[in-house]
Amino acid sequence: MTIYFYTTKEQYGCFSNFSYHGFELDDLYWYTSEHYFQAQKFLGTFHVEKIRLVKTPKEVANMGRDRSRPLRPDWTEVKDDVMRKAVLRKFETHKDIREILLSTDNEEIVENSPIDYYWGCGANGSGKNMLGIILMEVREILRHPHEQDNEGNTLE
Repeated sequence: MTIYFYTTKEQYGCFSNFSYHGFELDDLYWYTSEHYFQAQKFLGTFHVEKIRLVKTPKEVANMGRDRSRPLRPDWTEVKDDVMRKAVLRKFETHKDIREILLSTDNEEIVENSPIDYYWGCGANGSGKNMLGIILMEVREILRHPHEQDNEGNTLE
């Protein structure tokens, strides 16, 4: 069985980056993983703090997509790792949702986004589903916490 999620109000809504499961990362508190992810697009600028303090993840997403802000030059290369770092910290921080993620066993997890063909599956299912893939990777990391270093990197 494939597990689909998209909005925070659904059964697996905690898988959404818009879910209010805050965490501390890089010595700062983030309301949602969306806050962290979008802010990292502008690392080293005042935009990071401006985005971090916005109340809603929807507003944060819009700010992050606003191309009047200077996107960091290496964003394409680092965005998957940034997302992985945020999602891992979110599930490490909150035992209740960590248990929900682990309860999915080995099921495929898909962000059922009709508009996102990179992080989600897109309207026709042809998207990359990178958020679903990262959730499955995080699930595997959480199953074997002793196989990580202090940075959360899986040891070979």
